[in-house]
Amino acid sequence: MIVFRLDAATVLLQWAAGGLLFLWFTTRRREVGLGYGWLLRGIGAAFALAAAVVGFRYGRVWVRELAALTTAVVTLGVLTVSIVRRAAGVRGHDDEFDRRSARVAAMTGIERTTAARRSTGADAPGREFPPVLDLLAPIVAVPGLVAAAVDAAGGSRGSGWDVAVSILRVLAGAAFLGAVTDAMLLGHWYLTQPGLPRRHLNDLVRALGWVWPVEVGALLLPTGMVSVLNGSIDDQWNGTLGWMWLACALTTIVLVVVTRRALRERYYSAVMSATGLLYLAILTAFGTDLVARAVLAA
Repeated sequence: MIVFRLDAATVLLQWAAGGLLFLWFTTRRREVGLGYGWLLRGIGAAFALAAAVVGFRYGRVWVRELAALTTAVVTLGVLTVSIVRRAAGVRGHDDEFDRRSARVAAMTGIERTTAARRSTGADAPGREFPPVLDLLAPIVAVPGLVAAAVDAAGGSRGSGWDVAVSILRVLAGAAFLGAVTDAMLLGHWYLTQPGLPRRHLNDLVRALGWVWPVEVGALLLPTGMVSVLNGSIDDQWNGTLGWMWLACALTTIVLVVVTRRALRERYYSAVMSATGLLYLAILTAFGTDLVARAVLAA
């Protein structure tokens, strides 16, 4: 049986790649403020750089480390483009600002300067930042994640099945960790941009629900958590870690369902309640991914 290793460098690169992928997923509609992108690109670049540093220091996998460095550089480059083009704003955000300004003017008779009027004339800003650029960093990270997965499955010593399962686990884990982290951060962003349509957070929570069965299914594939739960693999804790993993996995999907129901409420406090639930979901999601791989690496 091949032992699937758990490397901090791989987890950090997964986290960076998944977070940056779902950044594009959220900002592609051009309604979320620029600051949200700056925040997530900064976090993604930091995680990718940390992955490279940890990888070079412990258990070097050259393709992974080079991919992590490239991911960090590309992310910082995309961040620079966004900052340089900040004067153009975000089209959907500006449209929502104008709509609200028009409503205030109709109710109070006080006319406010609209984003559309600010963007005309001799001082008109240049082109808006294209969200598709945020796909570059996750694409660059994929070869590193695949190389890490192959190495974790034993490299040339691993069977085709072991390698395929390892790749599936690493890629699914990247999407899983990225979706839950971005959802929690976006929930907080509503404090900064309270007029942001709620559908963006709904979309991320729904995406997390879609990724969950892939993540859990990949961890159940042999040799996987089924072997831990039935005692074929000793978790060194008399089966406690196996049941802890199962509890984390089930609690995560329950939190996804409850969060979606909370977001159906009309009041703004529903977003904050959903954000609190997503705090818990981050803990259980990380337990689902990391506890399983730690036990299988034992």
